[in-house]
Amino acid sequence: MKDKEQERKHPVLLKPEQVDRGVLETVPFAYAGRRSEVEIVFPEFTSVCPWTGLPDFGVLRIIYVPRETCVELKSLKYYLNSYRQVGIIQEDVVNRILDDLVKLTEPLSMTVAAEFNPRGGMKTLVSTSFPQ
Repeated sequence: MKDKEQERKHPVLLKPEQVDRGVLETVPFAYAGRRSEVEIVFPEFTSVCPWTGLPDFGVLRIIYVPRETCVELKSLKYYLNSYRQVGIIQEDVVNRILDDLVKLTEPLSMTVAAEFNPRGGMKTLVSTSFPQ
């Protein structure tokens, strides 16, 4: 009985390396050579605190200037939703997403920013950019 109680209190979390990057796809950018800024807002981003097992909710923003390809939005949604089971700190989330999307799309520039909902009276804003 104790094992089941313990399991309920501390769900089994996926490790950040287990996020399925393979679901990500690209589509051709028809205006290669034109500096167009794309902003994607994902208002229901969720990951899990690796220490408490509690969810971290927030708004994720991806702003980028495509070179030759754009991220395909349905595949991006599946990728971002996969973080719901991942134990990861907030600062790591934005950096991992940036690394994966830069590798995928090879943009001219990209910024990933997250505004996490308050927990314990504190709100966290994290952003990172390519190139640095």
